[in-house]
Amino acid sequence: MATQTYTVSGMTCGHCASSVREEIGTLPGVQDVRVDVASGRVEVDADGPLATDAVRAAVDEAGYELV
Repeated sequence: MATQTYTVSGMTCGHCASSVREEIGTLPGVQDVRVDVASGRVEVDADGPLATDAVRAAVDEAGYELV
């Protein structure tokens, strides 16, 4: 399993974190998503490396921006 860390801007609350977690969680191979709203940090455990474009699209769909 691979863990990748991303920074997402615009998150301010638990609902924000939930939206990002839900969208990234739909990507193939994703096992777990952890979001820290205060730092904007998102850690993703997946079966293998994820394409940054796919993660960016999921974050965009949630209404936020991958930094």
